[in-house]
Amino acid sequence: MVRNAPITARFSAASWLVAVVLSAFPHSAAAADETAPAFFTKHCRSCHGGVEPKGEFSLDALQPDFADQVNRERWLQIVEQLRNGTMPPKGRPRPAADEIVSVVEAINKQVAVTESAAIAAQGRTVLRRLNRAEYVNTVRDLLAVDVELKDLLPPDTSITGFDNSAESMHVSSYLMKSYLDSAERVINAAIASGPKPNTLSRRFDIKNERTVKATGSVYRHIDDGVAIFSSWVSANIQVTLWQFQSRQRGKYRFRISGYGYQTEKPVTFHIMVGPMNAAAQQDLVGYFDVPAGKPTVVEFDLSMEPAHTIRIIADDLGAIPPDVEKVGAENYKGPGLVVQWVDIEGPLVDTWPPASHRMLFGDMPQERLANGYGRREVVSQQPLVDAERILRDFTRRAFRRSVTDADIQPFLARVQAKLDENASFEEAMRVGLRAVLVSPHFLFLREKPGKLDDFALASRLSYFLWSSMPDDQLAALAEQGMLNQPDTLRQQVERMLRDPKAAAFTENFAGQWLGLRAIDATMPDRMLYPEYDDVLKVSSVKETLLFFDELLKDDLSLTNFVASDFSMLNGRLAEHYGISGIEGMEFRKVPLAPNSRRGGVLTMASVLKVTANGTTTSPILRGAWVLDRILGTPPPKPTVDVEAIEPDIRGATTIREQLSKHRDNAACASCHAQIDPPGFALENYDVIGGWRDRYRSIGQGEPAYVNGQRKRYLNGPAVDAADVLSDGRQFKDIYEFKQLLLEDKDQLARALAEKLLTYATGTAPTRADRAEIDSIVGRVKERNYGFRSLIHEIVQSSVFQMK
Repeated sequence: MVRNAPITARFSAASWLVAVVLSAFPHSAAAADETAPAFFTKHCRSCHGGVEPKGEFSLDALQPDFADQVNRERWLQIVEQLRNGTMPPKGRPRPAADEIVSVVEAINKQVAVTESAAIAAQGRTVLRRLNRAEYVNTVRDLLAVDVELKDLLPPDTSITGFDNSAESMHVSSYLMKSYLDSAERVINAAIASGPKPNTLSRRFDIKNERTVKATGSVYRHIDDGVAIFSSWVSANIQVTLWQFQSRQRGKYRFRISGYGYQTEKPVTFHIMVGPMNAAAQQDLVGYFDVPAGKPTVVEFDLSMEPAHTIRIIADDLGAIPPDVEKVGAENYKGPGLVVQWVDIEGPLVDTWPPASHRMLFGDMPQERLANGYGRREVVSQQPLVDAERILRDFTRRAFRRSVTDADIQPFLARVQAKLDENASFEEAMRVGLRAVLVSPHFLFLREKPGKLDDFALASRLSYFLWSSMPDDQLAALAEQGMLNQPDTLRQQVERMLRDPKAAAFTENFAGQWLGLRAIDATMPDRMLYPEYDDVLKVSSVKETLLFFDELLKDDLSLTNFVASDFSMLNGRLAEHYGISGIEGMEFRKVPLAPNSRRGGVLTMASVLKVTANGTTTSPILRGAWVLDRILGTPPPKPTVDVEAIEPDIRGATTIREQLSKHRDNAACASCHAQIDPPGFALENYDVIGGWRDRYRSIGQGEPAYVNGQRKRYLNGPAVDAADVLSDGRQFKDIYEFKQLLLEDKDQLARALAEKLLTYATGTAPTRADRAEIDSIVGRVKERNYGFRSLIHEIVQSSVFQMK
């Protein structure tokens, strides 16, 4: 074959393609012999041949060496241009559909052959280390400790859309220093060197405690508590609990009693936790609500670092301190939140020493240190014997496989060296244990080319669904060599998806696939979107994650991601969506009317916000998002000389009018024909995911009123969501656009399967995987495209089970 011959000079791409098409389609050799050279001569060579090819792309410079990545990428550029209709350009003769199919399939076949050979020799992906979330979860499960490490470990970058991409998992000297510091903090937290902590159990009676700020007059002391009438953080009751701050790291239980005051509706509040005098460093615990007039207890557990406290901040009361101060808190008639009392218990300790300590040392004795202020240390009569036993068990779990004497010898040698320096047994063990936590065998997922062995399969499965290490049951099955059996794998996937640790799959996969982690990347303009607040932001993200869970739990069709007849809503989101009859912060499954403007992730507020900026929407951003995340056909990157479109929030021109400049540009038209229509389909949804018939403006327009109240923004031009897809199919609104997407359910399944495989394996599928992915889609189709069924088929696939 021509493709296997050594190449020493440039040659004609058209001539070589004849051989390719002949090998790919031997049954139509005659047609291929005529079609291939004629195709390139007729449609390509006039622009991309000769000494000055257009677009700096020369057909004559192409080589048949598909093992060369740069050359392979140039061939794939041809595939993408042909498939997307970008080339030949507008105005030139168009190739017949069967001609394009023949050429595209011929090139894809050569790419697949080359990539298959590379996978067989080197594996699918490079060596992959644990990312930050996986590291934190792994030490949690390895040592039964819940330790804050985000301040030590830097965030991970993303290449494939997920932060567990093998190609982005670099290791620097800074990162190794972070791992050393993290290992020390983790081991210190795991080993119990002091006496059992004293557990606080106290009720803070708010009206009697010195917890209400003395400044301002937005509080009213009543018989059973303190009422707060302002939502301003600086003026809130902020039950900062000056008498309480956590003295030790651990889990604390809180019970808060309160109710809505002078209102008929539930009152919402949120809890922050963090350093006492550093509000900016405090983290959100969650949003809660209490009914009007009925004392209700809210209970939650928190893992807290030393010297932390909580704050209680009322939401959506509508008043600012000056409003209350004008009439005085005693005379104010608006709604408020009454906080009666707060119960605090913690740190919660079931046994001492804790489970983390016993996982390492079992029941080995401890002795009190002289002048150690109550500190105790583990002691051993046979230090090396005990050290070897402890290290063998610890490395087996940390390395996620069986270990040999050679595996533990380096760590045992470190312990021996410390003992020789007259260090105590516990001090020496701390050194050995920390060394294990910075070992490449712990930090990296070690997979050999070819089919994964059972230990590697256990790790791939657990980091896919739990973002953490295999548990005892998975490890035992791997040890027995039984995990690779299809029935066993199905049983384990079911068990793992029912486990609370599967929440990591929802958070990490859905959060990145749908871009939810970017929810704080922009802040909506306060003049244009005054109704946006943190309650809406948090609720919108939770809706999407709960919806994802619902599809997974009940094996509902993945087509629900495009169009569904239900969603997961609370009162705040229902109000935002214009759905009546739902109140409170509690989420519930809500059926949607047949003509609803909602249903599916495309019309969820979280997705609509992360695909917009803070002032206006962009069909380009949203269209590219739909093509990439939902359809699996990401658009090509724009050329560097394309001028960006500046949003017009003054109402003079619409985004459609602005984009017409790009659509009329021959160099841009073909890409915009693909990108813009999905974006325009979502144009009735504003920056924060609210429905609109007209754009909001701060310049030209008509006065805008909501519930009889005039707003600072104006009603600008009318929204036009109609458009035509690149294949000629038309739609007039989001409903019709969704129906067009649902016409190709296989592609929806294929796109999601590719995203799942990318996340599960740490690398994107190649063309060599297309046949296997098509098989996955075929099997899932038989189960009505069930989302849980898709997870099972992903795990059963050879792509998942190969390095």
